[in-house]
Amino acid sequence: MNSDDLERLLIEHTDAWNSHDIDRLMSLFADDCVFEASGGPESYGCRFAGRAQVRTAFADVFDSMPDANWGDARHFVISEDYGVSEWRLTGSLLESGRVDGRRVDVLGCDFLTVRDDKIVRKNSFRKQRPPVAD
Repeated sequence: MNSDDLERLLIEHTDAWNSHDIDRLMSLFADDCVFEASGGPESYGCRFAGRAQVRTAFADVFDSMPDANWGDARHFVISEDYGVSEWRLTGSLLESGRVDGRRVDVLGCDFLTVRDDKIVRKNSFRKQRPPVAD
């Protein structure tokens, strides 16, 4: 993948997250994709492997923060198969099916590995900050 194509993929990845369209988002990922979430009990956070697990993990993000936005995005092509996107995640948290007045507002980044024009690994990191009150 050339650097212009990879940069477009990085931008589309962030745009797909902001659209909250799970099908659009998953169209960017390979069948054997892996998502390593920033939180979890292991040194790598929590790992989801394969389209079904990754799709469920992504849908859970949308369900827990229905107005989530990955703003202030910056994208960097590192090599022909590797790029980084930085962003600021903001969104309201749901509890028991309703917005509870707490908001997420953190900086983070994704390290994305690509093969054959599809994302095969999304390794996410974000600052550990408690939710803030509205």
